[in-house]
Amino acid sequence: MTNNGNNGIHHVAIATADIKSQIDYFNDVLGLELVALYWMHGVEGAWHGFLKLNDHCSIAFVETPAIAGIEHELGVTHSGNAAQPCAGGAMQHVALNVDTLDDLLAMRDRIRSRGVTVIGPIDHGMCHSIYFAGPEDLSLEVATSAAPIDGRAWIDPEVQGLAGISADELERYRHPEPFTPSNEPIPQPDFDPAKPYPRGYSAEEYRRIISVPDDVVLAKFSETTPPVLLED
Repeated sequence: MTNNGNNGIHHVAIATADIKSQIDYFNDVLGLELVALYWMHGVEGAWHGFLKLNDHCSIAFVETPAIAGIEHELGVTHSGNAAQPCAGGAMQHVALNVDTLDDLLAMRDRIRSRGVTVIGPIDHGMCHSIYFAGPEDLSLEVATSAAPIDGRAWIDPEVQGLAGISADELERYRHPEPFTPSNEPIPQPDFDPAKPYPRGYSAEEYRRIISVPDDVVLAKFSETTPPVLLED
């Protein structure tokens, strides 16, 4: 397996106060098929929607009642466009992929045909991109790369130095250490609040959550039945 098994994005989840408007936009303007819309598993009052990019990759939306009450503040909650800042950890922009430059130009024309303005294409050397906006101040891009990105050409030594990345660290980043799973699962490590962990829990609550064995989590929290049962 390449990249230790990582081989693409399964879905990007975007918060929304109006899931219908997002579905309509991504369906009409970008031509994406709605493939799932259901009560989000384990989250009271939340809806989850998936629009297909390919058979294994989707744009997903999450609507909960609380989202409508959260104000947009450019530079904090939203970037506003792909060149502006927002809070660390927030989605600054999302770039969708097409296979060829012709596909990119066709997507530009489709977007414009829906009355939505779009800038580009711009040639970045490693890709061509077009830029536009979506509902709720989403910053969006569609891009295409003619060839895989070559790190020998596209890692700037000046930026490497400004980021505090040493030569040894760069070598490690460019050649990630492979991992071979053992015959026995690795046990859950002790909770260390200095390391990243999902927010919204107290430290004690999260300790209780991670103390639950994996097989119990799988048995107790899995929900595998779709909302519509299909006949054979």
